[in-house]
Amino acid sequence: MKLEPARERLRSRQEALGVQAKKSLGQNFLISDSVIGKILKATKDLKPGSILEVGPGMGALTDGLKQLGVPLRLIELDSVFAQYWRDDGQEVIETDALQWDWAQLSGEKPRVLVSNLPYQISSSLVVDRSLDDDPLAGMVLMFQKEVAQRMKATEKQGPYGFLSVLAQSFWKIDLLLEASSHDFLPPPKVASRVLVFQTKPSPVENKRDYLRFLKACFSQPRKYMASNLAGEYALPKEEVKSRLESWGFNPQTRAEQLSLQNFLEIYPHFKR
Repeated sequence: MKLEPARERLRSRQEALGVQAKKSLGQNFLISDSVIGKILKATKDLKPGSILEVGPGMGALTDGLKQLGVPLRLIELDSVFAQYWRDDGQEVIETDALQWDWAQLSGEKPRVLVSNLPYQISSSLVVDRSLDDDPLAGMVLMFQKEVAQRMKATEKQGPYGFLSVLAQSFWKIDLLLEASSHDFLPPPKVASRVLVFQTKPSPVENKRDYLRFLKACFSQPRKYMASNLAGEYALPKEEVKSRLESWGFNPQTRAEQLSLQNFLEIYPHFKR
């Protein structure tokens, strides 16, 4: 069934419910049919067995996700929107996506997460999903442009850092599209990008221990990594320098100078 244009769907639902976007919840409703179509296609291409959407809001993506013919769950913090989708017959989890127990999804495969994310939770949600013991098969997520750039950055270009290394350790990440402020209502003050994540094999066995290691490496970016690691693991600085040198790394190296592969090589020597 062909969908009514997103802008018209938004207008009719706002009139019916008497609501506007809530700044406190980071609500910017997607109204670009082109952007919506590309997100839905990318989701379908991941061949989901089930879909979870965070923040369905007025349904710019939800209406199309319903037509993909797989089980759909919605996580919605706004009580008005949550009730709207319950009345529509959808399974709704009325909570903060950062507080919900995602382990409840274990055993369902392949699971795909889709969202026009509120900007303030985007980085935290990716970090949390990267640490899942039973990971999602894929994600199609909207980010503020600068955050998306950080996700894909390497040590040789871009705003490379902790988030870059953590995300790329567990996901193959591709840029799907860039969205302008005019693709939303109300228009945000920043540009946005949609990234497609596909889970990939990782040698990391203890993800939370790896998280601790990466946080230590990037804890004080202006310091050499040896100093950061010595402080985190209560080791003499000279010993850490000696270790790095024996593994072929300059002891006067900062975390931002190392590649993803470098971190994966060094980490096993510091895991508990």
